[in-house]
Amino acid sequence: MGYRTDYARVHGHGAAGEGVGHWWRQRLTSIALLPLTLLFVFPFGRALGGGHEAFVATYSNLWHALVAVLFLIATFAHLMLGLQVVIEDYVSNKAARTAALIASTLLCWGLGIAGVLSVATVLFSA
Repeated sequence: MGYRTDYARVHGHGAAGEGVGHWWRQRLTSIALLPLTLLFVFPFGRALGGGHEAFVATYSNLWHALVAVLFLIATFAHLMLGLQVVIEDYVSNKAARTAALIASTLLCWGLGIAGVLSVATVLFSA
C-alpha cells in the first residue's frame, strides 16, 4: 500500500476513456461525409451515362478529383470504424475477433488506396 489515490491506482487500467476518441472520429467522418457525398454524387451522376470519356473528362478536373479522394478517404475511414465496433460487439472468440479486425482493416485500407489511385490515375493521365 502506498500513498496513491484511488484514481492513481486505476488510471490506465481497463477501457475507461478509450472509446471517446473512437466515438469522436466516427462522428467527424460522418459529418464530413454529409457535404462530401453531395459534392461527389452530382458529378458522378452526370458522368454516369456518358461512358469512359465522360468519367475521364469529369475526374481530370482537379476539384472533382479532390472531392472524390476526400470522399473515398472519409468513407473507408468511417467504414473501418463502424466495422470495428460491430466486430468487437458481436464476435466473442478472441482469435476470430482479432482475425476479423485485421481483415476488415486491410480491406478498408486496400479499397481506399485502390480508389485513391484510380482517381489519381485518371487525373494525371488526362
